[in-house]
Amino acid sequence: MGGPRLQRAWKEEEANGITAILTSTSLSLSLALHEDSLDLLVPSRIFGNCKKNQMSKQTYRVCFCFQRRFRLAVSEAPEDIKKLFEQYSENGIMTIDGLQRFLVEVQKEDKATREDAQKIIDSVKHFHRKGVNLEAFFKYLFGDINPPLASLGVHHDMSAPLSHYFIYTGHNSYLTGNQLSSECSDVPIINALKRGVRVIELDIWPNSTKDDVDVLHGGTLTTPVELIKCLRSIKEYAFVASEYPVVITLEDHLTPNLQAKVAEMVTQTFGEILFSPGPECFKEFPCPESLKRRIIISTKPPKEYLEAKEVKDKEDDSQRGKASDEEAWGNEVPDLKGSHVANYKNDLDEEDEEDTDDGDKSQHSLAPEYKHLIGILARKPKGGLDAWLKVDPDKVTRLSMSEQKFEKAVVTHGKQIVRFTRRNVLRVYPKSTRFDSSNYNPLIGWMHGVQMVAFNMQGHGRSLWLMHGMFKANGGCGYVKKPDFLLNAEEVFDPKIKLPVKTTLKVTVYMGEGWYYDFHHTHFDAYSPPDFYTRVGIAGVPADSVMKKTKILEDNWLPSWNEVFEFPLTVPELALLRIEVHEYDMSEKDDFGGQTCLPISELRSGIRAVPLYSRKGEKYNSVKLLMCFEFI
Repeated sequence: MGGPRLQRAWKEEEANGITAILTSTSLSLSLALHEDSLDLLVPSRIFGNCKKNQMSKQTYRVCFCFQRRFRLAVSEAPEDIKKLFEQYSENGIMTIDGLQRFLVEVQKEDKATREDAQKIIDSVKHFHRKGVNLEAFFKYLFGDINPPLASLGVHHDMSAPLSHYFIYTGHNSYLTGNQLSSECSDVPIINALKRGVRVIELDIWPNSTKDDVDVLHGGTLTTPVELIKCLRSIKEYAFVASEYPVVITLEDHLTPNLQAKVAEMVTQTFGEILFSPGPECFKEFPCPESLKRRIIISTKPPKEYLEAKEVKDKEDDSQRGKASDEEAWGNEVPDLKGSHVANYKNDLDEEDEEDTDDGDKSQHSLAPEYKHLIGILARKPKGGLDAWLKVDPDKVTRLSMSEQKFEKAVVTHGKQIVRFTRRNVLRVYPKSTRFDSSNYNPLIGWMHGVQMVAFNMQGHGRSLWLMHGMFKANGGCGYVKKPDFLLNAEEVFDPKIKLPVKTTLKVTVYMGEGWYYDFHHTHFDAYSPPDFYTRVGIAGVPADSVMKKTKILEDNWLPSWNEVFEFPLTVPELALLRIEVHEYDMSEKDDFGGQTCLPISELRSGIRAVPLYSRKGEKYNSVKLLMCFEFI
């Protein structure tokens, strides 16, 4: 077998579970773990050529003379799945009737019919027309036909006023990257609309020759894009993902003559789909159903152009140089439990103090053509928070507040904010120091009834994943009906009060697959298969928010964790299920393996295939988890 020295070396290493083969003619060395996860690499000069299935084995080069070859496991149903199959099958086949019973009893699909069961059987293309074997049953459970969210389309009541909905809202929607030096373009606007975003923000300024209008982030090095280009793109893509209304919020820095030009552009571009408000719209907002395929303009009647520009420049100068530290994963979503916001002083932000108006006085310089376009009027009267949050029974409005100001306001005026947002629209936007286009925890806005939690959609990170998750609800139409307790006129919801547990979500993380197909085999680790673990938890009111994690499984493209977690929920209506897969790295930061956020309100009970998404929110072709959800 190559001489006594080679045999002795093999014997000594085999005792440790590792086989090493040395040839007398070369120094090549091969490793194989004897747990069916690695394969013995046999030098062809000793044993001749051996044909090997390249898909079932994978080689990692440690150095020029050292390789590790791993056997790739075959995806196999977990034990719980096998037991369920046995329970609902006979003689190794689950019939149509057995599958229907499984759908009703385990998947909690109470209205499942024999026809539904037959469609599943047909979808897995199994040779048994009247049933499925274990392999086909597992294929159904782990397939696209078995998603975690119900395919209900738009199913919320869409006949309530706009103020009764959370609305998918963008901030500085024209920026391609950071807030200071990136390009302005219509491309991020198009991308946002394709995702279902319903509120697009445009900052409009005079161009360099003062005879036309550009869109840019004023007081920065961002390169402008023409307003007309943005408007045309909005018209083309507004209703690709949803037919419900698109709101354009304008941050206006124009002179009256340019306002008149904007009015002409807007009118000519949108034509009949432009919403022209009547006086009744300022007494109560219209409903999304009545505004299908309409464009709504929202802005605050501006001050004189120069005064507005001076305030903006002063704010930019005072904030310059303070950057956020959100990294590739995105910072962990801020914990609202001990509320760091309580330490803020109750003073007003400089931007909020100065960005106020004097009611009708501020409209004197407003071009009449421009004024008539405004479908949602934005105001911020003088007098601070008490004046801002005063509810007028005869008039509705939109109020904008910075992230920092809002975090302070919820400490002292939390109930007033909830009361204000029953009839009026509140928009909260990222603080000006988020130069990297990062975001904040959106739950602080939603649990106070804020309709427009404005986000930088061009970035990525955990906060934005929560935003994506919330608006997967209601068919992804961009409007999610607020829970009744946020609209209740009898009692004002207080997020700070801990409520009794309404339900408990039991989550089983069975296994994952797909990384082998969507990533290069050395993407996670140059020397071995990845070491995956899953983080799973809840984003919601402070009492519900928590994260837990599975054990780390080493050297496995098909991790099978089979771990169970329970999450008591006091306000399930606002809760999101957070799921992240990490690849453990002992010497560096853990690698990203996929993520998703799912609205608990639309989570399907039973065993489900959960597709994972990239940092940017793009769905992977193959990566998914097999999980089970039970409400107990």
